[in-house]
Amino acid sequence: MFYVYAISSIEKNYIYVGLTSNFEERLKRHNGLKERTTKFYAPFKLIYLEEAITRIDARVREKYWKSGIGKEKLRSLRDAN
Repeated sequence: MFYVYAISSIEKNYIYVGLTSNFEERLKRHNGLKERTTKFYAPFKLIYLEEAITRIDARVREKYWKSGIGKEKLRSLRDAN
């Protein structure tokens, strides 16, 4: 099982989309400043999580959420909370 997720920086205007097979550990890494691409934007909160059966399916969904329309929907989700 794979997970596609979107996290939002609590302090800055930044949304990160990624995929992993262990979401809880990955979120700990993001908030623990262990991920090079996100360490300057921590701490994070989860705004979206989706399960996928295969890595290929997860990658397709990740690409969608990283697209213009996908990011727009994620901003709407973030701003609604």
